[in-house]
Amino acid sequence: MAGLYLEEFEPGRTFKHTLRKTVTESDNMLFSVMTLNPQPLHIDFDFAAKSEWGKPLVNSLFTLGLMIGISVNDITVGTTVANLGMRETVFPHPVFHGDTISVETEVLSVRESKSKPDRGIVEFEHRAFNQHGVLVAKCIRQAMMLKRPA
Repeated sequence: MAGLYLEEFEPGRTFKHTLRKTVTESDNMLFSVMTLNPQPLHIDFDFAAKSEWGKPLVNSLFTLGLMIGISVNDITVGTTVANLGMRETVFPHPVFHGDTISVETEVLSVRESKSKPDRGIVEFEHRAFNQHGVLVAKCIRQAMMLKRPA
């Protein structure tokens, strides 16, 4: 499905994305190494076993990227000009190896650009859940979106 244009977004509309992903140990290790994040809670099984969690936590920035990435095919592929920012990003419950992540996205606001007539700004709230329906991540994201071509 091609991304949606500015005019196709309405505040309150919620997308329940069908794409899901089971997070693997390899995903977590590769992401942590690629981003030069040596946090032992992510990459050291012995260290993590002695933590309150008893096992490695998935890198929260991987979770954030996955949450937004899952939404792309349904709503923004090919119609996003740029991400403008994210706020109120929270991780209320950890993600572990083997968790399957699903995502929903709600449109919070839509407005035309004040300086560029061919685009506007959409504010999304992305929410990610594990296989038990527990909220594991949430953020509000502003994206500059193209208007439908004339």
